[in-house]
Formats: sequence, C-alpha cells, structure tokens
Amino acid sequence: GSAGHGALGGAGLRALCPPGVSPVSPIHVYTQREVYGTVGSRVTLSCSFWSSEWISEDISITWHFQAEGSRDAISIFHYAQGQPYIDDVGSFKERMEWVGNPRRKDGSIVIHSLEATDNGTFTCDVKNPP
Repeated sequence: GSAGHGALGGAGLRALCPPGVSPVSPIHVYTQREVYGTVGSRVTLSCSFWSSEWISEDISITWHFQAEGSRDAISIFHYAQGQPYIDDVGSFKERMEWVGNPRRKDGSIVIHSLEATDNGTFTCDVKNPP
C-alpha cells in the first residue's frame, strides 16, 4: 500500500507528512507535511489518495501514530469492509472522529481535545486490493 506521513506540532502538535508513493499499488497518498494544533483544540489530519485504477470496494485505510521520541508506531484507526474502526489502544480512542469518504478518495480523521502527548508522526496507509 501507499503511506503518507504527517507529524503534529506547534503549541503541542506537529504532523509530518511526506507524501508516500508505493511501487506496489498504483495509489498515491497525499497528506499535509505539518499540522499545527493547540492543546485543547481539534485538528483535522487530512489524507487524500488517487489511483489511476478503480477504487476497490475492499479499500482499506489505516492511520498509525508514532509518539515523538518513540520507536514504535501504533495503529489508531482503520477503515475496512466499508466500516470505520477506532482502535482501542492509545489515548485517541475517545477523541477521534472519522470524516473521510473513500468514494471521494478521502481518508481524513479529526482528533479532538488535543493533548501535549499527541505530538508525533501520523501515517495514513491506503491499500486498494485488485
């Protein structure tokens, strides 16, 4: 799949998002390189994708979060079989909202009530099965 990375920062948050292009699937994922938010506010982590091929009904979207200074990324959200699932780990599960629409090639999420510990890198990973 393809991944776009983002880091959240600023008064608390930086989301680094180099666009990712996967040689495997012809899907291109676009995210903002940096997203700034203030503690207590909300931030939209936008993820859009493009493919020259038909977007499959089985498309899956996964968001990972890697805290600043951490080596490990955790999965915080995924969309599969037409349903959004907020992963039951980490501090995001009560504060996350799915605002994407895969038919519009959008995999965006919103994180509410930002905390200083939300600083880190967010990755949007899109897979379009043949």
